[in-house]
Amino acid sequence: MNSDLCKRLGIEFPLFAFSHCRDVVAAVTNAGGMGVFGAAMMSPEELEEELSWIDAHVKGKPYGVDLIVPNKFEAKGEDLPDAAILAMVPEEHKDFASELLQHHGVEPGDLEPARADRLVFRQNISSEGARRSLDVAFSHPIALIANALGLPPQDMLERGKAQGVVVGALVGTAQHARAQVAAGVDVIIAAGGEAGGHTGEISTMVLVPEVVQAIAGSGVPVLAAGGIATGGQMAAAMAMGAAGAWCGSVWLTTAEAETNPVVKEKMLAASSRDTVRSRSRTGKPSRQLISAWTEAWEGKGAPTPLPMPLQTLVSEPALHRIDQISQTGHAGAQDLATYWVGQGVGLMNQAMSAGGVVQEFKEDFLTAYERLGALLVE
Repeated sequence: MNSDLCKRLGIEFPLFAFSHCRDVVAAVTNAGGMGVFGAAMMSPEELEEELSWIDAHVKGKPYGVDLIVPNKFEAKGEDLPDAAILAMVPEEHKDFASELLQHHGVEPGDLEPARADRLVFRQNISSEGARRSLDVAFSHPIALIANALGLPPQDMLERGKAQGVVVGALVGTAQHARAQVAAGVDVIIAAGGEAGGHTGEISTMVLVPEVVQAIAGSGVPVLAAGGIATGGQMAAAMAMGAAGAWCGSVWLTTAEAETNPVVKEKMLAASSRDTVRSRSRTGKPSRQLISAWTEAWEGKGAPTPLPMPLQTLVSEPALHRIDQISQTGHAGAQDLATYWVGQGVGLMNQAMSAGGVVQEFKEDFLTAYERLGALLVE
C-alpha cells in the first residue's frame, strides 16, 4: 500500500497482529502484515527463546514486540515478600472460586501452590527483570516495540531512535495520546472499549477520530484497535484518519493460536453480545467471553473483585484448572471456560489460518474501497 508507515516498517499491508503466540506472529509477518509478540509477564530467558524462534521463521521480515516496562516503580508492594502478598488474599475470595468450581463438578484441588507460582511475574516486571527484557528485545532485529503500560521509559525511546525501531504506545483517550506524543513515541495505538483485555470506555468509532484530531500536525500515525475483525472495518478506520489496524482478538480462533480449543469453539459460536467488561479476572476492567465463571462473579452475593494483583491470584489458578479439565470433555468445566476477547468475536465465525485471515482482510479492504469509490460522481 502507498503508506508512509508501510514504507517505514517495510510491510505490505498495515495490519498489526498482537498475539501471545509466536506462530501467529510469524504467520502474519510472512503474509505481509506485522506480527507483534505479546511478551508481558514473560521472563527474559523465555523472551530470548521465543524471539529466536520468530527470527528463524520470518527470515528477516519485520515483526514487533509488546512489553511491560514501567517508567518508574512506586512502592506498591515491590519489596514485600511473596508470603505477605499471598496473605493479603481473603479466604472469602479463595473459597468463592473453589466452591464455584465444585458447583460445576470440577474438583479444584489445592490451588495454593499455583497462586505462589503466579507471583513469578513480579520478578519479570521488576526494575531489573523489565530492563533485561528490554535488552533481549533490542538484541533481536525487531522493527517495532510497544509499551503496554503507560509512558515508555526514556531509555526505550532513546534505544528505539538509535536502532531505528519504531516505539508505540496504547491509549484509550485523546489526553493520553497527547502525553505519549509529547514523550516522543513514534506511533499511537488508539484502543476502543470494544477490544478484548484491559480497555477503556470510549468506543473505537469515537476514539480514533478524536485521537487523530488531538495529535494532528505531530506527524505521529495512529493505529485503530478495538473490535476490528474485518478489512471493511479497517478501511473505515483508515477513512477516519488511522494509518492501519492493530488487532488481537481475531487471531484467537486461528489454527496457530494457543487458545484452548474449547474456548475457540465457544468464540466461533459467540455473538458480539457474548462478552463482558469485568474486574473479576485481574481486578481492573477487562473484556472477556461470557461464561458461567464471569456470570458468577457478576452475580448476587459474589465478593467484590480485589485490586491488582490480588484478584489475579484468585482467578488465574482456578481458570488454569478449568482450561485443563475442559479439554477432557468435562461439561461443567466447558461452561466455566473463558478468555479475553473483544466484541469483534461476533464477526469471527470461521476457523482459518492466520495467513488466511490476513488475506481475507486484504480482500475485504479492497471491496470496501471499491464500494466507496463507486459512490463518487466523476
